[in-house]
Amino acid sequence: MKGPLFYSKILLFGEYGIIKDSKGLSIPYNFYNGALKVDDNLDGKAKKSNQELLKFASYLEEVSNDSESEVTFDIDKLKSDVKAGLYFDSSIPQGYGVGSSGALVAAIYDKYALNRITVLENLGREKLLKLKRIFSKMESFFHGKSSGLDPLNSYLSLPILIKSHEDLEPAGIPSQTASGKGAVFLLDSGIVGETAPMVSIFMENMKQEGFKNMIKDKFVKHTDACVDDFLKGDFKSLFTNVKNLSNVVLDNFKPMIPQKFHELWKKGIDTNAYYLKLCGSGGGGYILGFTEDFEKAQKALGDHKLEVVYTF
Repeated sequence: MKGPLFYSKILLFGEYGIIKDSKGLSIPYNFYNGALKVDDNLDGKAKKSNQELLKFASYLEEVSNDSESEVTFDIDKLKSDVKAGLYFDSSIPQGYGVGSSGALVAAIYDKYALNRITVLENLGREKLLKLKRIFSKMESFFHGKSSGLDPLNSYLSLPILIKSHEDLEPAGIPSQTASGKGAVFLLDSGIVGETAPMVSIFMENMKQEGFKNMIKDKFVKHTDACVDDFLKGDFKSLFTNVKNLSNVVLDNFKPMIPQKFHELWKKGIDTNAYYLKLCGSGGGGYILGFTEDFEKAQKALGDHKLEVVYTF
């Protein structure tokens, strides 16, 4: 058995902000993907995945049995498949902020959810929100509090615009310019990040009045402006707002930026060669970069491994 492919995602804007009702923009990233497979002779990564799925199956059984749950699963089928050697065969790096658990959740929902909402249906706001709630419940098994956005993006394989907690829709993003000098890119920090500790630092900080005001007056404001600029294709204004956002993150989210990147982060702001921002919860994994001239950014970032995500 081999299931359909589910892709990684990139949250271009909205990390942390969407917890506090900022806008967000999430796009599928087809470079990485994963699929469910069955093999009766498991070892290494596949064996670890299979063991994780066994625990996940027990968790989903509780979800299914909850009278208030919006979703039920074919638990017998899932458990028998896990016993037969079910695992998630994935090229999506874990702890890198590109949705490895999101793709797995989407694959499990697609195969084992009863009465599932399919991607072929007319997906109005209500159905999208219901899917997001279901995915949030499922993904919270992996890292405490989940918005459900990563699995939603992976399941639909469409860019998604988050307007607020209760308002999201598929988004049309400007088409890429193959010959464009500008780029959104991923910078590999070489460190695996963990979502739960980072989110817990953020939630702790939110108890402080000053931090809370900064999120509302600066972080959310710049994030919303970036989303609007990107969707309109107003890249001149986008870079002004991304620079502001990069500055705010450097000043207020230091624990989420690996220590050895603090200087590199500031160098981008000072030289305007590139601007960096968090990709997902931070703490490691990928860092997201924006530049008006990719060659210039490449030179400035020296030996660091970069992957282009989008060109304009």
